[in-house]
Amino acid sequence: MTPPPATGERDVPAPPADEVERLRRELQDKQDRLLRALAETDNVRRRAQRDREDYVKYASESLLRDLVPVLDNFDRALGAARTASGTASVVEGVELIQRELLRVLERAGVSRYSAVGQRFDPARHEAIARVVSAEVAPDTVVHETAPGYLLHGRVLRPAMVAVAAAPGEDAA
Repeated sequence: MTPPPATGERDVPAPPADEVERLRRELQDKQDRLLRALAETDNVRRRAQRDREDYVKYASESLLRDLVPVLDNFDRALGAARTASGTASVVEGVELIQRELLRVLERAGVSRYSAVGQRFDPARHEAIARVVSAEVAPDTVVHETAPGYLLHGRVLRPAMVAVAAAPGEDAA
């Protein structure tokens, strides 16, 4: 066996020119496909970002579309209140609007709840007053200033309540 040449180079036959050209074309084709794939990935990322922004921007569109007729009814009720002499028809119109608005909110997942008679729950009730009462147990909701609202079971706004206190407690 003959030792390799001292320069560290071996006699490697040069590939044929057509083989080199084929490999160059193949490399160029792979680079072109890689650049196209990177550009497509970037386009998909931008499109997804734009879709997310549009979703957030227009997420409440359906709810708002349902609320616009409620505003129209308020306009009609106010117009009737300005011209009508009977307040009963105005009250009736406002009650109809309130029911319509509650239906729209229910379709959006909002439900109203009352707290009167329940035990005070700081997660669902906001105490705004304490009332001394011997008739009901302490920490029981005796009056509701504003009802509470839930959005799909989660508290949207707690009920504003007055809570019973025993006769010996400070009711301030």
